Amino acid sequence: MRRDYFELTVEHIDWVETDADPAKPHVYIDFHGQEDLLRERLTGTDGELLDAGETDVAFRLQSDHERDSEATGVVGVTNRHTGDFVLELNESADDVLRFIRAAREYGRASDGDGRYRVEIDVDGDPLVTYEKETFLVYDAEGNLLRHESLIPSGVEL
Repeated sequence: MRRDYFELTVEHIDWVETDADPAKPHVYIDFHGQEDLLRERLTGTDGELLDAGETDVAFRLQSDHERDSEATGVVGVTNRHTGDFVLELNESADDVLRFIRAAREYGRASDGDGRYRVEIDVDGDPLVTYEKETFLVYDAEGNLLRHESLIPSGVEL
């Protein structure tokens, strides 16, 4: 599937900068393509759609975001059991890191029922929704950037 088949929209991240009441950040990934292809990638070996614990979300930078204000990267959702990519899409590093900061702050302010929500849609119709606590960030060489990543306490990588 091509990256341009996906459109990413976020909600509930501005509250961090305005000192408004905390709200769980949401990311909506809308797929504009053949539903069967996406559904196949989101299906586990048991024939059921993957649940939140069977998926990982990560961001791989394509350049140094601290030196390049226009840095971009690739958001990826993977199948945790196989390591296969479910989907990938290009995004601005500043936008993704801002989302992660909001998710981190929400986790500090909430009762721990997930730090952000991911909804994957097909042409605007929800397919799966995940409550997630981890969002890993890697540099262009594939090294984990722990200080940029969202990693729950007690998790060893």
